[in-house]
Parts: sequence; C-alpha cells; structure tokens
Amino acid sequence: MKITPTDIPDVLLIEPKRFGDHRGYFAETFKASALKDAGVELDWVQDNESLSAQVGTVRGLHFQTPPSAQDKLVRCVQGSLLDVAVDIRVGSPTYGKHVTAVLSAENGHQLLVPAGFAHGFATLLPDTLVQYKVTNPYAPDCDAGIAWDDPALGIDWQVTAEKAVLSEKDTKHPVLDDYDSPFTYHA
Repeated sequence: MKITPTDIPDVLLIEPKRFGDHRGYFAETFKASALKDAGVELDWVQDNESLSAQVGTVRGLHFQTPPSAQDKLVRCVQGSLLDVAVDIRVGSPTYGKHVTAVLSAENGHQLLVPAGFAHGFATLLPDTLVQYKVTNPYAPDCDAGIAWDDPALGIDWQVTAEKAVLSEKDTKHPVLDDYDSPFTYHA
C-alpha cells in the first residue's frame, strides 16, 4: 500500500497494491497497520456508500462540525469521480486551498480526508459508486457545508454549474468567506 501526502500534506492519497491474474485482482483496501506506519491512527466507526446515477453529479462540499467531526477514507468501487478536499482550518497555511484526486474503480486510489476539511466529489462516469469510512457517525445537528462553486476556491470540478446535478441542500451552502469555521489548525 503506497501512502503519499498531497499538496496539502494532511490529505493523503492511498494506492492499494493490486495482485492480478487471469481471474482479476486482489487488493487490501484498508490496512490499519499501514496507516499507522504513515502516522495515521484513527478509529473508524461507520462505512457509508453512495450511488450517483448521472455524470456531473456533485456532492459537497460537506463536513461535520465538532464534537462529531469526521475523518473520511474515500474510495470509488464503480465508475469514476473527481474527489475534492478543502482546508477549512482557521490559521492553517493552506486555509481555503484544495486538493483533488481522480478516484476510480480502475485505479483503486483512495483519499484520506481529515476532520477540518470540507469534502465533495463530482462524478465522471454514470452509476458511480462511492464507499467511505468515517470516524464519527452521522450527526444531523453537526451537518454543515460550504458552496461547491465558491469562486474564491477556484476548484475545476470538470462540470459546469449549468450541468451539475445537485441536491437542494447543496445549492444553499454559504461561501467560505461567509462561514465561521469551528476548526483550528494545530501544527
């Protein structure tokens, strides 16, 4: 399992090794000891799954606030998506910056998104199936988000606002400058 820091070092790209033959492949998609060796020790409490039928479906930018903030380990098991993590930790040298990664069933890559980051994705293929682990269960009273299309973030979602398929909730989030983030950066 290859674990690589992204341009925002707290967000990690994880590339499980695949062992293939004429039948297909085998991969260890989660290995606590490999994460621990990379300095990551988290208690995963829930697995989630979402299916997005249409290309250009945007989910995000979501997060949970303390005391139910979540770390996420995201992977795509069918289709392909552009995964996005935005640093919303006040005082962080990368506050308001983002990283992206293409996660697909074909490449098997995963993204570790720590608490203190807004997370979202846009589907690149139809019927994209996403699975992710979280360190806290869903808490409706801590559910929050920022606008996926906030121009100050400069995210190239690979889908236009006119063609994006959104939930009603995701059309109502504030831009980052109008959000009082409860997350603080700790060096």
